[in-house]
Amino acid sequence: MRISTRGRYGLRAIFELARNPGQAPLLMNTLAERQGLSRMYLHALLTKLKAAGLVRSVRGAGGGFVLARPPAEIRLSEVLGVLEGPLSLVDCVTDGRTCDQAEHCPTRRVWEQLAGAIEDVLDHVTLEDLVAPGGNSCSPPKRTRTGRRSPANGQNSKLPRTARTRRRNASKR
Repeated sequence: MRISTRGRYGLRAIFELARNPGQAPLLMNTLAERQGLSRMYLHALLTKLKAAGLVRSVRGAGGGFVLARPPAEIRLSEVLGVLEGPLSLVDCVTDGRTCDQAEHCPTRRVWEQLAGAIEDVLDHVTLEDLVAPGGNSCSPPKRTRTGRRSPANGQNSKLPRTARTRRRNASKR
C-alpha cells in the first residue's frame, strides 16, 4: 500500500492548521510556505478537505483556513479517507467482484486483516495526538551542513542500521 502525495501533503497541511488552534486563520501562502507545498496543489487539497467539513475558510481581512472541528475530533482515517478514498492493499478487499477467485482465495483474509489493522491505527490517531507535546512532527526535515536530511525528532537514529538504510533509500526514490 502506498499513500499518495495527495494524502501525505493533505495531512501535512491539516497538521499545520491543528498546530494553530484558537489563533488567526492561516493564509494558503503561509501553509504552502511552512510545509514546502505548491500553492496550486495545496488549494486542491484544501478544497477537498473543506467539502468534507474538516476545514473551513474565513473570508476577508485576516482570513484564511482553520480547522472546522477541534483537533481531538479529527482522526487521520477521516483525512486520508477524504483525500485517498478507501485504503486497501488489494482491490478484492473493497470489492470482491474485481477477482473471480475472491471467495476462495486463501490470501484474501490476510489482506483483509492487514487493511483492518491499518484502518484501526488510523482510527485511533487524532490531529491532537500529533500536535501534543512529544507527538510526531510533520515539518519538513532540516538539512545538515553536508546537505543530508537530519532525522525528524531523532527518531530515525534510534532505528537499527538496516532500517535506517531502508528508510534513507526509500526517501531517494
